[in-house]
Amino acid sequence: MFSLKGKVAVVTGAASGIGLATAKRFVVAGANVVMADIADATALAKEVGGLFIKTDVTSEGQVKALMDETARKYGRIDIVINNAGGGDGEGPNFIQYLPAKDFESSYRLNAMSVVFGIKHSVDHMVNGGSIVSTASLAGVQGAPTYGPYVASKSAVVGITRTAALELAARNIRVNCVCPGTVDTPMAYTDGGGAELKIAKLMMPLGRLCKAEEVAALFHFLCADDCSFISGQAICIDGGMTAGLSMGLVLPLLENL
Repeated sequence: MFSLKGKVAVVTGAASGIGLATAKRFVVAGANVVMADIADATALAKEVGGLFIKTDVTSEGQVKALMDETARKYGRIDIVINNAGGGDGEGPNFIQYLPAKDFESSYRLNAMSVVFGIKHSVDHMVNGGSIVSTASLAGVQGAPTYGPYVASKSAVVGITRTAALELAARNIRVNCVCPGTVDTPMAYTDGGGAELKIAKLMMPLGRLCKAEEVAALFHFLCADDCSFISGQAICIDGGMTAGLSMGLVLPLLENL
């Protein structure tokens, strides 16, 4: 079950975090994995058992070259994981104080990269395929002071649903995952301070998500066993979308 044996998979943002965990898992599951990242990960890819192609996902030309080179080497593409992305701009602030360029750069990094990944892979999916993108919990419920990130990740959800409808007749499934805070280097950009502690309190399960857990969800969605799942934005958030965490509620009740 859930074998990826012989599948050809492209994973962006594969040099660290969720992307690296996904590449490792896919290789173990039997896939031929092309690891793409803006950072040089040639040695890392060799260690993992994949092939590295340096790619800036904000460049449509580079994403096209990534997909074309993958198809040239392996004859087709079966799986695309549009994972590269992240925060961009001057940092957290209210929308009224943010420059337009912060929204524009975040949209290109997080949303247009997904558009490019879909656009330039589908003609290489000769046997159908699965495209899964990394959205965010912030893309489905908002996050104060993170307007550019929220807007761009919300767009990923919309792009996913639209592409799923457009590509269904070609047997190409399109989904996205919406993680809460994941225990990766990106989560520690503030030094692991107050924001990280708050994130843990907000998780009903009381901890951060592991990159390997997101990779497992990618694996599930890309396997042929899940061939009827498409157009979905699946939250992997430790229960956050279910309601308030008891870690937040109990201290409030005690102070009543």
